Amino acid sequence: MKNIAFKSFVFLPLLFFVDYLIMIIIGCTSSLFNFTDNFYNGTFCTIGKSVLVLSFIGYVLIIAPDLKSVIRNLKIN
Repeated sequence: MKNIAFKSFVFLPLLFFVDYLIMIIIGCTSSLFNFTDNFYNGTFCTIGKSVLVLSFIGYVLIIAPDLKSVIRNLKIN
């Protein structure tokens, strides 16, 4: 159980920070190339949603083995 809490308190904020940096880099790059407002209303939002979904999937994959072991221990006891 401690391992799940540790991963949650370390990986989750780190994941959100990396997502934030990715979106900053995409936003700065698009501003540098003078993309229109249409980019920010459509494409940028889609990229942001994709990045967040991929991060969530990665987080679940990191936590899944620990959750399986906790569920197995609960069933045994």
